[in-house]
Amino acid sequence: MQFINQPDAGSDEEWWERFKDLLDDQNDWPTRYTFKFIAPSDSLQRLKGVFGDHPVRVRESSKGNYKSVTAHLQVASSEEVVAIYEEASSIEGVISL
Repeated sequence: MQFINQPDAGSDEEWWERFKDLLDDQNDWPTRYTFKFIAPSDSLQRLKGVFGDHPVRVRESSKGNYKSVTAHLQVASSEEVVAIYEEASSIEGVISL
């Protein structure tokens, strides 16, 4: 998975820790958090699986090669947000927005 603003330099662990700190600074837990991803069409079901039974909104690209996925989840902590992003990151071709 690729984050639009994720730098290539530095360790992934450091980046995730900075992201978690930013989440903690900008949110009061628990909160409703919006997740947005773009995925190749053939990865859609796997990405939807990251959200379990929670509903997701899926929109198709004009050529149908990609899907945008939006999910609104009630989360208890920044660790929960990071865990979802990390699980999605295991899916090839997924981009986080």
